[in-house]
Amino acid sequence: MPESSAAAPAPKSAPSDATVLYNEKLWPNAWIWLVALGLSGAGIFVFAPISLATGITAAVVLFAILSALLVFSTPSITVTKGTLRVGKATIERRFVGTAEAFRGREATAERGTRLNGLAFLCIRGWVDPVVRVEITDPADRTPYWLTSTRHPERLIAALGA
Repeated sequence: MPESSAAAPAPKSAPSDATVLYNEKLWPNAWIWLVALGLSGAGIFVFAPISLATGITAAVVLFAILSALLVFSTPSITVTKGTLRVGKATIERRFVGTAEAFRGREATAERGTRLNGLAFLCIRGWVDPVVRVEITDPADRTPYWLTSTRHPERLIAALGA
């Protein structure tokens, strides 16, 4: 009987490499949307001398553009059994070392005075907590990834799984 090149499927209880253990989108807070709305309102003042209808149209168009930019630039954090993806960057989990969460002043220090210039960053100003994930790949000069997250304990738990 010839050997089959297809691997046997994994048991249902064992997660595959593609099973998502953690997923988070770093959506903008409500105050960011209010700022976008306020900036869009400036279109009314710029175009109101021409006509009020043009000013309102400009404000709507500006808000649509700002909204699209905010939505399409929103990064996600995804942990699977095989990979960690933060924004557009992906690394195999075998190169992920320890992870540590920081909040408040400690998070500010991690983003500022304690920041290594070679670190990979995925920081959003509207999300205070950060998680520092050590990178153990000897071929990678990046010492760690620093990412904003609203749920640092859940992210660390998923990385430890």
